[in-house]
Amino acid sequence: MPFPLPPADPPVVLDPPLQDLLRRAEKALLRLDLAGAMVPSVEWFVYAFVRKEAVLSAQIEGTQATLLDLLEVEAAGGPPADADVEEVCGYLDALKWAWAELPRDDGLPLSMRMLSEAHRRLLQGARGRSKQPGQVRRSQNWIGGTRPGNAAFVPPPPRRLPELLGDFERAMHADDALPPLVRVGLLHVQFETLHPYLDGNGRLGRLLITLLLRHWGLSSRPLLYLSLFLKQHRAEYYRRLSAVREEGDWEGWLAFFLEGVAVVADEAVGTARRLHEVVTAGRAALLARPDATVIALRLFELLPEHPVVTVSRVVALLDCSRPAAGKAVQVLEDAGILAPVDARKRDRAWQFTRYVAILRAGTELGD
Repeated sequence: MPFPLPPADPPVVLDPPLQDLLRRAEKALLRLDLAGAMVPSVEWFVYAFVRKEAVLSAQIEGTQATLLDLLEVEAAGGPPADADVEEVCGYLDALKWAWAELPRDDGLPLSMRMLSEAHRRLLQGARGRSKQPGQVRRSQNWIGGTRPGNAAFVPPPPRRLPELLGDFERAMHADDALPPLVRVGLLHVQFETLHPYLDGNGRLGRLLITLLLRHWGLSSRPLLYLSLFLKQHRAEYYRRLSAVREEGDWEGWLAFFLEGVAVVADEAVGTARRLHEVVTAGRAALLARPDATVIALRLFELLPEHPVVTVSRVVALLDCSRPAAGKAVQVLEDAGILAPVDARKRDRAWQFTRYVAILRAGTELGD
């Protein structure tokens, strides 16, 4: 059974070191939001960073899909044949829907009803269909082991969930003296402890962080890929969650969480800067070439939101003939902007090499 929110016995103590971490994390989030506002097309970064977060969040749960796997599936234009990529696509659909729902006057507020709908979208693939997508669990689940008796963690029994989830929902909207970013961290732990669904709790709990940041005005765009920090420090992540559940060590978790927010937000600002530099340099190099065509230039401007393409995809994007699309791809390949993803001849895909290399950092399975 979880400790109640807000923590009262004992209460959370924001000592000077924790306050310093909080200020650092808040400033880093502000810099990231400003970085998004100052670039010519923030949609580049939203596209890129949301996909990076989706892949990393799934990898924490053991999914083997990489960012390049996802980009290739999107370039092909059809449904994913790989179950791991399908899970990542479910995350993208859940986030896209929930993010658009929050600011709508007639949209769902941040609530268990919203989270259940996001959960339904999250588990839309073949693996999730048998896991009661969109429904709070009606049976006991556990993590590790073969049964609750030898499990590493056993969440509350289902008969207690209505009461506990009601408390959780009230905690999201209650007047609370704690700083909003601290509340985001506390609510994430509480959701993971409640584990209210049969599957997908980890991914939905990390998606909840993104939604809470918007709910409290800490982020106007989903640019924080916090799962990179959680993946890189996975053992510590789970240890900190357990310490809250077993000892009420909210402060230890908050120090870890706030450090992660600060580190990743600052890194994302640097990543955004490097991506912008790559686009600017590529555009200048292409404009300087005598073989640059109007269609090649139009294709280049689409690459940040379509960093992996096929000839068929270019035809659809530019509404041009197949020979014209092939010529545009060739011009960009000759300019060193595009390169084949692999050596296959049929259904060949090309990637915006330098752009994708920056994005892929931390998302490969060996990272």
